[in-house]
Amino acid sequence: MIMKNLYILSIFCCLASTMLWSQNSDTQKADKYFDRFAYVDAIEAYEKLIQKGKANAYVYKQLAIANMKTSNFEASERLFKRYLRSTRNPDAIDYFNYAQTLLINEEYDDFKKAMLDFAEKAPRDERAKAFLENPDYLMDLQSMTPRFELNKLSLSSDFSDFGAYQFDGKLYFVSARNESRKTYGWDNEPSLDIFVAENIGGTFKNPIEITGDINTKYHEGSIAITKDRSTLYFTRNDFLEEKYRKDDNGVNHLKIYKASLVNGMFQDIQDLPFNDISFSNANPALSPDGSQLYFSSDRAGGYGSSDLYVVDINADGTYGSPQNLGPTVNTEGRENFPFVDEEDMLYFSSDGHLGLGGLDVFYSKKDSGDFTPPQNLGLPLNSNADDFAFTYNGNVELGFVSSNRTSTKKEERTDNIYGAKLVSPLEQTSVLVEVVDAHTEVHIQDAQLIFYDTTQNEYSRSRTDASGNSNNFLPTGKKFDLQVNAEGYESQSNSFEVPQLQMVMRVALVPEMTSTEAEILILQGRIFFDYDKADIRPEAALELDKLIEILKENGDINIQVVSHTDERGSEAYNMKLSQDRAKSTVDYLTDNGVDPERLSSEGKGKTEPINDCTSGCSDEEHEENRRSEFKIVD
Repeated sequence: MIMKNLYILSIFCCLASTMLWSQNSDTQKADKYFDRFAYVDAIEAYEKLIQKGKANAYVYKQLAIANMKTSNFEASERLFKRYLRSTRNPDAIDYFNYAQTLLINEEYDDFKKAMLDFAEKAPRDERAKAFLENPDYLMDLQSMTPRFELNKLSLSSDFSDFGAYQFDGKLYFVSARNESRKTYGWDNEPSLDIFVAENIGGTFKNPIEITGDINTKYHEGSIAITKDRSTLYFTRNDFLEEKYRKDDNGVNHLKIYKASLVNGMFQDIQDLPFNDISFSNANPALSPDGSQLYFSSDRAGGYGSSDLYVVDINADGTYGSPQNLGPTVNTEGRENFPFVDEEDMLYFSSDGHLGLGGLDVFYSKKDSGDFTPPQNLGLPLNSNADDFAFTYNGNVELGFVSSNRTSTKKEERTDNIYGAKLVSPLEQTSVLVEVVDAHTEVHIQDAQLIFYDTTQNEYSRSRTDASGNSNNFLPTGKKFDLQVNAEGYESQSNSFEVPQLQMVMRVALVPEMTSTEAEILILQGRIFFDYDKADIRPEAALELDKLIEILKENGDINIQVVSHTDERGSEAYNMKLSQDRAKSTVDYLTDNGVDPERLSSEGKGKTEPINDCTSGCSDEEHEENRRSEFKIVD
């Protein structure tokens, strides 16, 4: 549908000028159909040239594009392959378009190769840069927690239905179901009209054409209605007051019109001042307060095939100058079908941002007047097909999305409308966790990550890949505890709050000790006491806590606590004091979870000093003698 495939004409003009050497009298008829967007007839004409043995690289490329435009992606993939084999120097966009057919057809390895070829040809293209930054991004998108549960609406027909917009209890949508309309050459379906369905018992039924002066024999597209119901904005071919206008190249573009509510019907159709005969404006959407109108356009000065713009609606009914939403939102590809919810969240469809295939739905928030980097809404709202025209009501957590997804590759692709029920938080942030060895910095594969919410209930779990990374999508603004486990390493826990933008967390795991390493640490350990006391000092408790952890992790090791005194005082008194010190040491260990059966003790009095104090010792040397040490025993 032309409403869905809004593009810049200059792309095709460029194609025509750069490939004149391949055009000839044989392709004239097919080219005429192609240039008029009559792709069904163009495909038939080009295929006849192949049958007659008059095909060349140009014919295969034109056929590949025409099949892509009519959603015959298997044929398009095959024809792009043939074209790329038969031409010496393909354009970068040829590799990109070929890659898109492969992505839609779920040929993921070939898709990556084609995108690498595209990136080599167009290294400055933002789409290429984004892909090279994360060539395995598909795994991230496919692993996202599903936000929505989808169901196909029963009002869907055998023709294209899309652009569902709920307002005042009714569902407005665009459809080609009126078979009395003239067939459109793009896809051999009737022209599009706007329909409205009633909500009967929670189901939208009995769709009829909207009353008033909106629908014509030409295309009408998606709409937006002001909160006071007085004005309806809609998309239509450049056709007003029985005048069907074309630009200098013979192309009729799209415009946004407004209609006023008169006697219960939308009438008094008016052209908006920022429309023009030379480019398209389409897909209107209103801001929550009705003061701004968002739309898509292929006007000159944009970033890609179609961009998103916003224009102020002044209090006196006049309009400001359209402003491009900028390179954070817009790409070299297609951005269209904007929608803004009551929270001022912008939703739109794009094939320029990294996606699952075709058009995907993204969202972006305003932050200090600017838009945040768009986030893909993931499966199942998005698919390997075109997913677009998403509208959403956060108050009831319900929305609608249009898609030409199929259950099998060879099934005919037709736009249908799906209801979308929110089942997990809408706003999610990518939390990339990198797990490494604390000693060697080597990345740890297959480490287990468990995320717990603030009530200590498990939210999700994942494992690191061969690069030691795991990308997780978590609700933005929420707090979590992360526990990381890996075989041969001590577990580690971290608390964090999920930010608005991507978060990278590096977790360094300490390797578990071998029995030999544990025994060495035990033998090296010792604690010290105050003069004439057996109490466990705070710093000694810290050392004993380390010992406790070693003993808990090495259940087959038994120890003996051996305690000593300095050389001052009688032998009998010091023997008793050393035994008290040994007991207090053992008591601390058992009080903190060490099995008493694994412990024994001995007091040595002043018989085994570290420092000989016969000729006198400093206070520090005396303290070194007042100690508990540890031995490994059977």
